[in-house]
Parts: sequence; structure tokens; C-alpha cells
Amino acid sequence: MPVEIVDMVKIAHDLKARKVLFNTPRFHAWVHYYPNPGDQDDMHCHNADQTFYVIEGECTMHFPDGGKAVLKPGMAALITGGSFYQLENTGAGPMVLMGNRSGPSEAIQHINYELRKDIKKLSPEETERIRHGGPIHSSEGNSQAKD
Repeated sequence: MPVEIVDMVKIAHDLKARKVLFNTPRFHAWVHYYPNPGDQDDMHCHNADQTFYVIEGECTMHFPDGGKAVLKPGMAALITGGSFYQLENTGAGPMVLMGNRSGPSEAIQHINYELRKDIKKLSPEETERIRHGGPIHSSEGNSQAKD
């Protein structure tokens, strides 16, 4: 179907998870769902330009230099590929974002700030630890505490 209409808020609240909505060789889009205040991902970047649009809740973007930006519904973040950031739900309830990025989702790297490596190439256990704030272990066996 060349045109599909979706209710991103309904999808987010029904699935309570990230869901890819559209994926082609040139572009992909998804809905992000962070259910609880304080939920966050790791400090990271991607190898493609992207945007985030806040649909519901409040999103604070943290940056490696200690800076931050607070986004509320109707606001968007325009991100150049290679720019590091961390998303955090700083609202009182669930945070729902729409994201989109150039290129297909399969070609996207998720580069962790501390490791400077694509976490898609790590073990599933290590990837899960990084995404949820656990200790990071490099391939040399060094351990770093994650903020």
C-alpha cells in the first residue's frame, strides 16, 4: 500500500515498546515508548541523520558536554549523524516519540559513547546491560561504570 495511516499513540500504548512503522532502502520511521519517568537509553550516536518528534510526555536530551535540552509535545530534535545524545523520560508519565532516519534500519549503527563501538556487534547480554545502565565491559575486559 503506497499510503498507510497509523495512530502512533495507540501503537505506543498498546505495544509499550519501540516499533518500526516504515522501513525502505531510503528511509525508516518508528515510534519510541518509554513508560516510566527516569527511563533512559545510553549515550550514543548513529551513522545517519535523524529527527525525533515528541508526541506525548517530556523528553530530556543529554549531551556529552553536560548540556541538555527539554522537549515537550510538538517539539522536534534535528540530529546530524555522528552527534552523541541520550534520551530520558523526564515527564510525569509515559513518553512517546516518533523517530525517523535516512537509510534502512538494517544499515544503522548504534555507537555507544563510552565504547565507541556499534552495540549491534556486541553480545545480546552486553547490549541489554548497556541499554539499561549496567556496567560496560570492553573487549579487553576492562569494566566501566555507566552513568
